[in-house]
Amino acid sequence: MNRLNGKVAIVTGASSGIGHATAKLFATEGAKVIVGARRGAELENLVADIKAAGGDAAALAGDVRSEDYHKALVALAVEHYGRLDIAFNNAGTLGEAGPSTEVSEAGFAEALAINLTASFLAAKHQIGEMIKHGGGSVVFTSTFVGHTVGFPGVAAYAASKSGLIGLTQTLAAEFGPQNVRVNAILPGAVDTDMYREMNDTPDKQAFVTNLHALKRVSRPEEIARSVLYLASDDASFVTGTASLVDGGVSITRT
Repeated sequence: MNRLNGKVAIVTGASSGIGHATAKLFATEGAKVIVGARRGAELENLVADIKAAGGDAAALAGDVRSEDYHKALVALAVEHYGRLDIAFNNAGTLGEAGPSTEVSEAGFAEALAINLTASFLAAKHQIGEMIKHGGGSVVFTSTFVGHTVGFPGVAAYAASKSGLIGLTQTLAAEFGPQNVRVNAILPGAVDTDMYREMNDTPDKQAFVTNLHALKRVSRPEEIARSVLYLASDDASFVTGTASLVDGGVSITRT
């Protein structure tokens, strides 16, 4: 408990799923949390839940594709809490799916904009603020898809998410001297809205479940604990990693 005491964190994609669970866990561990997503009502409910549990949080709804939105999230952290120590850039989309020969240029570009470019824009402004206060931790949500395993029909998702690994490594090397650590988590299947959208029948869900060594999919709260590790001082010598949190899907052939 209290591994993030005195820390200030931004969490994007916080209205549901992994982001929602991580924001609550960060607050439980002592962080003051700025939560961001498109859906303002869900964010306000999250803030209310955090405060009811004794935590401290503030929300700002917006579009992660906007650089101004990322500036505003950082500004809100500084305005409310005076600093920024942690950023979990988690907002993402499955993007246009289907045979790659039929994916539209606009659909491919949208996945890149939300999953990759938005994370770059976020880190661009987060890291500058962290350096002012002696460093910090940036965590991105990537995926095993397109990194250790290829699936047909998700080229936009795979390309945009795997691009985050290159971004992670570059930022880690560039800002390590300023004590900014940068890592990516690569979850396996997580029981979220996006997972159910991608696997919308019992047969599909059974197939995906069986791909994992643990023969189950994860809960968002399980992934949140890996993010907490990377965000906290427990991971003080960990940077530049693509951290598999995938239930063994990357090594399973049964």
